[in-house]
Amino acid sequence: MNRAIVHMDLDTFFVSCERRNNAQLDGIPLIIGGGDRGVVASCSYEARKFGVRSAMPIRMALRLCPDAKVIRGDHELYSNLSHTVTQIIQEKVPVLEKASIDEFYLDLTGMDKFFGCYQWTQEIAAAVKKEAGLPISFALSTNKTVSKIGTGESKPLGRLEIKEIEVQSFLNPLSIKKIPMVGDKTFQLLSRIGIRTIHTLAEMPVLVLQQMIGVNGKELWKKANGIDENPVVPYSERKSISTERTFTNDTMDIMELKRLISGMAEQLAYQLRQEKWLTSTVVVKIRYANFDTETKQHKVAYTSADHTLSRVALELFNQIYTRRMRLRLVGLRFTGLVHGNHQMNLFEDTEEQMSLYQTMDYLKNRFGVDAVGRASGFDFGK
Repeated sequence: MNRAIVHMDLDTFFVSCERRNNAQLDGIPLIIGGGDRGVVASCSYEARKFGVRSAMPIRMALRLCPDAKVIRGDHELYSNLSHTVTQIIQEKVPVLEKASIDEFYLDLTGMDKFFGCYQWTQEIAAAVKKEAGLPISFALSTNKTVSKIGTGESKPLGRLEIKEIEVQSFLNPLSIKKIPMVGDKTFQLLSRIGIRTIHTLAEMPVLVLQQMIGVNGKELWKKANGIDENPVVPYSERKSISTERTFTNDTMDIMELKRLISGMAEQLAYQLRQEKWLTSTVVVKIRYANFDTETKQHKVAYTSADHTLSRVALELFNQIYTRRMRLRLVGLRFTGLVHGNHQMNLFEDTEEQMSLYQTMDYLKNRFGVDAVGRASGFDFGK
């Protein structure tokens, strides 16, 4: 049985959310992001015509498009509308994967005998537009890679079906940068030897690719040939990552406790970024010396930024630690996870912060997770 995999992507999601609530923003160049030293979180197609792109410094974006209107962004609005869209889709499909705050994979394999998969997907997109007031694009094909590339090629308001017999002819003329796993470094490496289209990449010997880019060479070759066996992973709100520390000797040293929590937040945030997760909920747990245990949580806009998560965790600790009593345990948990990269939450980030994260993650990847960290987060007891 041929698989039927759909990729759905909300068009310029943050921009569409703002326009949903303010029709006066329709048709004008619009940038969502931080202040003068911040970066672009999202931008309208009108702004993209001037060369504005996500993750670009706001100052550069305004030089390219001086007439653009800049909006700082509404975290709560975007999270709520993402949840609304998730519910709309989840009620209508057998298997749903929430890949990020604004994109989804649907597995409709076998549903053709009940209802045409393409027509079914069209009706889901229409329901999202009607019930949530947001435009959404989609592509239907045989696997996740092809459907995701298809959505990108069909936006905005794309409606595309790529049948199995059409997959290679669809992929062949496209740039290798269209393949999700091809970043700038891989693109530059392959370009230097003349590999710029998917067709050329698909004809490369697998062993040569493995020698050039390592273990990912075979996976890249498969994607260029339209092969992707990765399943659609059912969406679950209950996924979480956590850590906790039980002390050898109970303590009430507030400064050291806060340092520990800050360090926990940094390490968990690094784990989020490495595994390409974003969290929407921070939970702090404490256990007093008499074994009384308390927890407190706070919702946040989807993020993997440790400066944001550490601040929220420390605020929760201040709220929950109300007794003048020693603690035997503290813990931190991030829940409500969705797949996505940090650049989805750039509202409060500056160019310097983005550069700092990239550098710190590089050093941790190369020399170990304890190789570098914020001074406020150095763990005591080591």
